[in-house]
Amino acid sequence: MNPGDAGDAGDQFAGGRYHPAVAGFDGAAAVYERGRPDFPADAIDTLARECGIGPGRTVVDLAAGTGKLTRMLVPLGADLLAVEPLAGMRKEFTDRLPGVRVLDGTAEAIPLDDRSVDAVVVAQAFHWFDADAAVRDIHRILRPEGSLGLVWNVRDESAPWVAALTELIDRYRGSTPSRRSDQWRAGFEGSALFSPLRSWSFRYEQEVTVEILVDRVLSISFIARLPEDRRRVVAGRVRDLAAAGPNADAAATFVLPYRTDVFVTDRLDVS
Repeated sequence: MNPGDAGDAGDQFAGGRYHPAVAGFDGAAAVYERGRPDFPADAIDTLARECGIGPGRTVVDLAAGTGKLTRMLVPLGADLLAVEPLAGMRKEFTDRLPGVRVLDGTAEAIPLDDRSVDAVVVAQAFHWFDADAAVRDIHRILRPEGSLGLVWNVRDESAPWVAALTELIDRYRGSTPSRRSDQWRAGFEGSALFSPLRSWSFRYEQEVTVEILVDRVLSISFIARLPEDRRRVVAGRVRDLAAAGPNADAAATFVLPYRTDVFVTDRLDVS
């Protein structure tokens, strides 16, 4: 699952299985699938190499969403399993990847046995987790010498129209957790459970039309939760921005630029 500054973990997770804004994804799974990009081949190759994803290995895609990352791992030949807390996302996942089992669960209470998997991957989602609790539970299910890989597509705001798009989105963001805040790193800082994070970055471009760009914005959790009339306003503003910027032809394609960040860390034994 891609949001301002996060509150503390207690505020984020009080009274529920996940941050309330996550619920925005549940009714927007089809829009999410249409609007979100996949990942560059170099990022997948790096994730596979560093996490040992391949035949004979059991790999969990945690908070798998509609399976954007999972489907890119299928050709690598690993035994894949997905965990996703939202029913709408699980349905979309199953429709597209009927051969991969998907379980209802969260990163803080993964429904798997201790030391049962070789790698865990998380795409566009770790910033939503209660970092300390998630790190502990991921450590629990990983076998010795197992690895955790994190992936995010981040919009490249060096393009002025993309910066304007982010400014539009941020009007609605509030205190929703964000990858950009780097607060997700707190679960790893000084951790005795995992090695220091290793990181790589790759340029990436998503080919979009104006309507795909609209879906990309409407798939954002806190925008998906807006009343219908306000979502229509947002959609209109995105169309106006696209017409004034990258493309005035609604049917033509243009490029939405990203930077794709990959982070990998290895499980440490704790005596």
